[in-house]
Amino acid sequence: MRNSSRDEGVDGAVTLGLLAAWALHDLEELATVPGWWRRNLPALRERYPAVPEAVWRRAGSVDGREFAVAVGAMAAVVAAASVAGRLTGGRSATYQTALNAFGLHGLVHLAQAGLVRGCPPGSATSPLIVLPFTLWARRRLRRAGVLRAPRPRDLAVGLGFAGAATVAAHAVARRLTSG
Repeated sequence: MRNSSRDEGVDGAVTLGLLAAWALHDLEELATVPGWWRRNLPALRERYPAVPEAVWRRAGSVDGREFAVAVGAMAAVVAAASVAGRLTGGRSATYQTALNAFGLHGLVHLAQAGLVRGCPPGSATSPLIVLPFTLWARRRLRRAGVLRAPRPRDLAVGLGFAGAATVAAHAVARRLTSG
């Protein structure tokens, strides 16, 4: 019989659940990204003239095939982090950083929704899946006594992890789909 919340283990729902929650979130993005950019790019260029033209050109040049390959590359990153979490009972720094990055990624989508005054890809599942899963998983890790104490730099590391993984996934996708 368990006598404390610290005896509560971290199961696959917490660790491998990151991959499942990410997959549900990215299904939304796969279904909406290419068409959303085509419809909204002209208005965004006009609304945000300070954004360099190279950024708009790059955003507008990503087609559905390239985006799908980038999502596949990111799936490998999230799967590796989830497995690391599973193998370590949630203690893996990689898993915890990826979990934090996932939650911060959801907040970025909500900020994007505010900036574009609409519902960009990823903003529908962020409050329904991304943020609730992240908070639930962190709570479970805390109860099990394996959640690393949050530090201010963890925010930067989580955002950096998400950003670097996204850039790398798109670079891989561009290379694999060009030619």
